[in-house]
Amino acid sequence: MAKKTAAWYGHDFGLSLRMFITMMLLAALYLAFIVVLWDAGVALPLLILIIMALAFSQYFFSDSLVLLTTGSRIVTPQQAPKLYAMVERLAQLADIPVPKIAVMPTRMPNAFTTGRSPKKATITVTQGLLDQLPEQELEAVLAHELTHIKNHDVAVITIASFFAMIAAFIVQQFFFFGFMAEEDRGRRGGQAIMVVWLVSVLVWAISYVLIRTLSRYREYAADRGSAILTGHPGYLASALQRINANMARTPQRDLRQAENFNAFFIFPAIRKDSLMEIFSTHPSLPHRIAYLQKMQEDMEK
Repeated sequence: MAKKTAAWYGHDFGLSLRMFITMMLLAALYLAFIVVLWDAGVALPLLILIIMALAFSQYFFSDSLVLLTTGSRIVTPQQAPKLYAMVERLAQLADIPVPKIAVMPTRMPNAFTTGRSPKKATITVTQGLLDQLPEQELEAVLAHELTHIKNHDVAVITIASFFAMIAAFIVQQFFFFGFMAEEDRGRRGGQAIMVVWLVSVLVWAISYVLIRTLSRYREYAADRGSAILTGHPGYLASALQRINANMARTPQRDLRQAENFNAFFIFPAIRKDSLMEIFSTHPSLPHRIAYLQKMQEDMEK
């Protein structure tokens, strides 16, 4: 069973299909946004500039924005030799380039991966994760994150989340933009801002649903990959249970700051009063544990 399971690693058709559909839907969504701008009277040269800027930002800066927003910092092999040694060994098993490693300064135990390709990937671990997990469980978490890189699902989530954040920013700053439009460009400018705001609401809402639908499936795929790389599904199951227990002791401020990036994390940062419990980016913990336990049983046969 172990050899049969290992053959799956990096070949998840279900995940590939879901990523393709998600990207097609997002492309259609962004094309519709451009059409709305055109209809609102935006000049063609400016429209082309916007398209180029979106494409450039999407490809080069979406992952950097996530790292900057979370306050994560890249560490060198000299600064974290044991962590890099662990990642290098797992990356060799996964047959992918060794990613960069960053540390997020928070007591919340968690990890996430960003990057537009395996060669540009960065695995970020929180200080809380490094302090709270034993070596075998930390290795299982890193194997989970490396599987995201192997499956190429990081770029899809990063790009989708980047545009969702831009749309959310426009929605949140609507009154400021609307006021400036009324003052500087008159009624026509105010109407254009209103159109952009309404479309931004739509972009944010659709991206919200798409990200969560894809994210739940990709977490199962990464859990399977971790089990294959380490050969011990129980290590990841134990790590998830420990993270869940320690999450309850994490300061509410840390959880609140991290909630916007739940689609990236291995475990969602959820406050008790948060709506994220309903619109989850991850499968439930009992389902993930049950799945890993089933894999452990299959591997031992």
